Amino acid sequence: MKRLVVMVLLLTSLGAVAQKNDGHKSRRSPKMDLTAEQMATLQTKKMTLALDLTKAQQEKIMKLQLDEATLRKEKWEEMKAKKESGKWQEPTSEERFEMENARLEHQIALQTKMKEILNDEQYQTWKKMKKQKAMHGKKKMQQRGSRG
Repeated sequence: MKRLVVMVLLLTSLGAVAQKNDGHKSRRSPKMDLTAEQMATLQTKKMTLALDLTKAQQEKIMKLQLDEATLRKEKWEEMKAKKESGKWQEPTSEERFEMENARLEHQIALQTKMKEILNDEQYQTWKKMKKQKAMHGKKKMQQRGSRG
């Protein structure tokens, strides 16, 4: 009887472990199903609520967000196409440096544009929101990495 119980437990635990688990790779980002215009509109409305933007600021932010969303969507599609075609390779350290450098330059330019559009109080609030979002993203990445 003891052996039967041990065998049943062993088989059920083996069955649970053997289930297919693609992890975070199987989940597509729901935001990438949206068009660039939709992403920009949503982001602009969120910023309007958080920062109490004027109509003129909303229009400028919308244009900026549309440019950002279009760029993000293009890069995402490009990466997706590379992975599906099998041409994607791990970037070299030099390529990583150049990508990170370009990303940081782009962020500096975006920050400068936001500073021109927003008043001082709105700009400080936007910086705090951005920092909180970055910290939240880091936590998610750490959780994802710790799961193996």
